[in-house]
Amino acid sequence: MFKPKYPRPDTYAYTPATIRPTPIPVEHSEPGGSAPVPAKSPSTFAGLAQHSPGTALALAAGGVAGVLALASVAVSLLLAVAVTAVALSVSGVVVLFLVRALRQEFMRR
Repeated sequence: MFKPKYPRPDTYAYTPATIRPTPIPVEHSEPGGSAPVPAKSPSTFAGLAQHSPGTALALAAGGVAGVLALASVAVSLLLAVAVTAVALSVSGVVVLFLVRALRQEFMRR
């Protein structure tokens, strides 16, 4: 009597999953074997430029882009502060003008 009646789903039909996961093959190495040593990457910009000039150029351009992005964020924040200050000062002058006008109006009566 108090059980809710849900409508039958017309767009979703539940079917149990019949796909089984496939195991990933694992390569076994001998216990005495040594792992390959990765190539040592140059740690300085000059070493990187000697290794691959294109990579050095991309790194330099990325550094400049990062600095420009940081500078644009700083400029936008300063601009937002300046606009807010101007808006507050103008609204302060308007409120002061209205208060003085109301005070003069009450003094006449």
